[in-house]
Amino acid sequence: METKVLEIINEIRVVKGLTPVSVMNPAMTLRDDLNLTSFDLAELTVKLEDEFDIDIFEDGLVSTLGEVFNKLTRI
Repeated sequence: METKVLEIINEIRVVKGLTPVSVMNPAMTLRDDLNLTSFDLAELTVKLEDEFDIDIFEDGLVSTLGEVFNKLTRI
C-alpha cells in the first residue's frame, strides 16, 4: 500500500517538475513537505479512490502521510 501511495504522489510531483520522493515518513505533510497544492490534493484523492476505493477526505482533512496510511489501513 505504501509503495502505491509513493508511486501516486511521485506521478503528481513529476508532472509539476518536482523531484520524485524516494523515502516517505508518516510525519511528512502533504502541503509543506511534499509541496502539494489544493489541486494536487484533489488529484491525489481521485487516484487513491480509484486505487483503494476510499475517499481519504470523506471524514475531514488529512494533512500528513501517516493520516493517509491510517485511512487506507481501515479499509
